[in-house]
Amino acid sequence: MQYRPLGRTGIMVSPYALGTLMFATQVGNPDHDDSIRIIHKALDAGINLVDTADAYGDAEEVVGKALKGRRDQVVLATKVSRPMGTGPNQQGASRRWITTAVENSLRRLQTDHIDVYQIHRPDPATDIEETLSVLTDLVRSGKVRAIGASTTPPSDIVEAQWVAERRGLARFRTEQPPYSMLNRRVEREVLPLAERFGMGTLVWGPFAQGLLTGRVRKGRQNELRRAHLLRHLNDERRLDAVEQLIPVAEEAGLPMTHLAMAFTIAHPGVTSALLGPRTMAHLDDLLAGVDVVLGDDVLDRIDAIVPPGTDVGTLDQEYAPPALLTPHLRRRPLADRSAA
Repeated sequence: MQYRPLGRTGIMVSPYALGTLMFATQVGNPDHDDSIRIIHKALDAGINLVDTADAYGDAEEVVGKALKGRRDQVVLATKVSRPMGTGPNQQGASRRWITTAVENSLRRLQTDHIDVYQIHRPDPATDIEETLSVLTDLVRSGKVRAIGASTTPPSDIVEAQWVAERRGLARFRTEQPPYSMLNRRVEREVLPLAERFGMGTLVWGPFAQGLLTGRVRKGRQNELRRAHLLRHLNDERRLDAVEQLIPVAEEAGLPMTHLAMAFTIAHPGVTSALLGPRTMAHLDDLLAGVDVVLGDDVLDRIDAIVPPGTDVGTLDQEYAPPALLTPHLRRRPLADRSAA
C-alpha cells in the first residue's frame, strides 16, 4: 500500500480508506466480531485511515473495539452534526452540541483523541465562526488533531477558509465529498478548491452506493439492500450510464469494483476513497484491485460516457441548501413578483 499526504497536515494516509457505515448493526453487518475481523484485515493490508460517524448507529463502538492495541497505527476520523436524538439541540455544529458530541464519540471509540473530526453536513443555522471556534478549542486541548467537513458547497468551503484566517482559528484541513464515475460535479470546484487550500479529500460513494459493483443491471431486479429506500438507486439515467460503463470494465479485463476504485483515486485532487465493505468477501474483492492503474484510453472512454464535472442524477444523501427545501426562501412575496 502506498501512502499520500492528507493535504498539508503532515499526516500520510492510504488511498483506500475504510468506511464503517456497514459495520452498524442496524443497516449492515449484525455481527460485531465479524466486523472487527474485517477491520483487522484492512489494517493488515496497509489501510491506515478508518472513517466513521456518531450517526452511524453503533459503528463507533465497533471501531473502538477493533482498534484496541492498534490505535497508534490508525488515522481515525469521525463526524458530528447529524441528529443523534429527538431534541432540537442534539444535532448541528453549535458549540453546545459539539462539546457534548465529541466526548460521546471519544467514549464510544475508546480513545483520548480523534485524528480528523469532521462536520458531517453543513449547519446553516450556526455561524461558521462559532463552529470553527469550538473546533479550535478541541485541537488546542489535544482531543482533536485536525478538523474537516463533508459535502460542503464550494462557497462555504471558501468562507470557512477566509473566516479561519481572519479570526486566527483552526481551518478545515479535509473535505469529504461524494465522488464516483456517476457523480463528477465536484471536479468543477470542490476538488480544485481542496487542492488550492491544501486540503485532503476523503471521497465517499466510489461505487455509487452499489450501482458500480456490477450487481445492478437495467431491466433486472435490483437486489441492493437500500434500493427500496433511495430513489437514485433506481434512476433510469444512472442505470443507462452503468450499462455503458460495464463494457469499459470488461474490455479492460477488470471487475466493475476495480474500475470504479481506480477511477476515483486517479484524480489528483483525491487523497483517499472510502470503501464500505459489509462482509469479508467484499473486502477481499476490493483489496485485489489495489494495483490497478487505468490508462488514458480507459479514462477517456469514461469521460465520453459521463463528462467531467457532471452528475448523472442526484444522490438522495446530497446536501440541499435551505433555499432548495423551503419555498419562501426562493420566492418573493406575491406583491413583489411582478416587474410592473
